[in-house]
Amino acid sequence: MDAWTGHDVPTLPGDAAPPALFDSARRTIAPTTPGGIATMYVCGITPYDATHLGHAATMITFDLVQRAWRDAGLDVRYVQNVTDIDDPLLERAARDGEDWIVLAMRETALFREDMEALRIIPPAHYVGAVESIPAIAAHVRELVADGAAYPLDDGTGDVYFSVAAAPRFGYESHLSRDEMRKLSAERGGDPERPGKRDPLDPLLWRGAREGEPAWDGGDLGPGRPGWHIECATIALGLLGTTIDVQGGGNDLLYPHHECSAAHAERLTGAAPFAAHYVHAGMIGLDGEKMSKSKGNLVFVSRLRGDGVDPMAIRLGLMADHYRSDRQWTDDVLKAGQLRLSRWREAAAAPSGPSGEGLLASVREALHRDLDTPAALALVDAWAEAALSGAGDDPAAPALMAATVDALLGVRL
Repeated sequence: MDAWTGHDVPTLPGDAAPPALFDSARRTIAPTTPGGIATMYVCGITPYDATHLGHAATMITFDLVQRAWRDAGLDVRYVQNVTDIDDPLLERAARDGEDWIVLAMRETALFREDMEALRIIPPAHYVGAVESIPAIAAHVRELVADGAAYPLDDGTGDVYFSVAAAPRFGYESHLSRDEMRKLSAERGGDPERPGKRDPLDPLLWRGAREGEPAWDGGDLGPGRPGWHIECATIALGLLGTTIDVQGGGNDLLYPHHECSAAHAERLTGAAPFAAHYVHAGMIGLDGEKMSKSKGNLVFVSRLRGDGVDPMAIRLGLMADHYRSDRQWTDDVLKAGQLRLSRWREAAAAPSGPSGEGLLASVREALHRDLDTPAALALVDAWAEAALSGAGDDPAAPALMAATVDALLGVRL
């Protein structure tokens, strides 16, 4: 599957260190310490609807990680998946009387357009679940042979992973069993299903059902993959046994990231699966949680269609820290638009205060767990000083624009 078109990223002067990030498993901020290649896997969309601001905020977060790594001189191998076969996609297609393949292709194409407009650096590998099914089925068969997975005895052909085969299960999310059970029921799991060895056991392979697409699973029989094993398989195949960052929204911490890590660790015998588990906060609308069930999703494409500059959207989503659950309001958008206008005006000034000083300060802010509120405030202060006539460095406006472009992804 092809990703979106990238763009040139300015090379900045001086040296930078890789960022420190909050790791959900250790519950602390710790330096990222990649080797020669920094590896990152970020869970992508299930393409049954357009890109909303929650998707955009998450993708911006890990775009900032990639930009900081690149600024530190690291090569980055970034992988993102597309869950182009899953229950929500089939349910939406059935509701609308549409072919699920056509729906997935259309919404994936729109997602690419939104990512390009937001100037998200594309992943090195953009991989669909469907194209990965042979490798996923092979991993499920391996887990069954290892005694870490089992088929149900009800004739469905469904296969589950045994959490008893993952003695560290829960180390990432730090949730109690009661909390896990509740979230599993809310987030696509089936803790009450009869025949499972443990209510928390996640689905690895769904046996074929009438009217649903299915693929050859070899000894598993026809069916389609579960969600968590999809990401474990894609990451292991393209990034290796241990990755630097596994990322996504904080609603993926459990069960998705906990289970995908358990699958990967059982398959490889190495732990942890990721050096950092990094999670972005949720975006609400006017004081309410933004969700498809509430019908209050704000779509990037709709804002773009209304003439909103994608750079103003990006600035609005970076105005608060990435780990915070935060609200999108008209005032947030207006502040992003005003900020963008002032920055562009300052970038066109004949001179300004030290560009090197601004660059160093912005680097330092982003190094501290992507502190975008501090970084944006630093650029605000520089812009106001330049527009008031302070500073006499004629090269400073160009360096300010390059800093904002390379590190924050905002083109002035």
